[in-house]
Amino acid sequence: MNPTTSFASAHDEATGVVTLTLNRPERMNALTFEVYDELRRTFRDLGTAAGVRAIVLTGTGSAFCTGGDVHDIIGPLLSRDLRGLLEFTRLTCDLVLAMRQCPRPIIAALNGTVAGAGAVIATAADVRLAVPAARIAFLFTKVGLSGADMGAAWLLPRVVGFGRATELLMSGAFIAADEAYRIGLYNAVVEADGLADAARTRAEALARGPSLAIEITKDALNREAHMDLATALEAEAQIQAALMLHPDFREAYEAFRDKRPARFA
Repeated sequence: MNPTTSFASAHDEATGVVTLTLNRPERMNALTFEVYDELRRTFRDLGTAAGVRAIVLTGTGSAFCTGGDVHDIIGPLLSRDLRGLLEFTRLTCDLVLAMRQCPRPIIAALNGTVAGAGAVIATAADVRLAVPAARIAFLFTKVGLSGADMGAAWLLPRVVGFGRATELLMSGAFIAADEAYRIGLYNAVVEADGLADAARTRAEALARGPSLAIEITKDALNREAHMDLATALEAEAQIQAALMLHPDFREAYEAFRDKRPARFA
């Protein structure tokens, strides 16, 4: 692990799982300009890094992430002009784009409170596991900003449905972890002492899988949101036919035939 003042990364080369840890527990892992940029660059780099097959994103302390730091971000933004503000908002959006375009599956291990930008970052992950204390809120309207921030109005309806997303983004209210699980925002709620193991187990299972097939699946989930049914069906037909030529498809068949675990490249 190579810690910075606010962010750490560890790569388990045996499994191909990289764990990214937000590390400002005294500030509930609130984000700074530098952490936004570092996370963006890290997800871009991990998408092409050799030996990386899955990513876990988590935090330390009582919060996963509570959004932009009031002192380090919110205060300074008040002195910026429109051009400077747009530079910042594009940076935050580019982090979400980097996560969605990262071909590796991302598991968010939500160790505590999830709020504001932290809620959108969690939603941008592919799988969300949470502890019972991990209440979540898209707080933007509470501070006079649009609930449609960092892609939230694109992401959240696709996870929980339009009606629930509308209420969450307009109200900015917190919901408890069990409610987030009930509506499908969280994939699972696990006890705090089991979160790290649960996230690692999910990540390792995905890491053992056929990485190209998983990458294509994530890409299709992104792209097909813009397609009509006929276009989506044709896109899926073409990519599935191409994947049937990939060695992983033959390996899956031969493993089944030989009654052994598949060994994907």
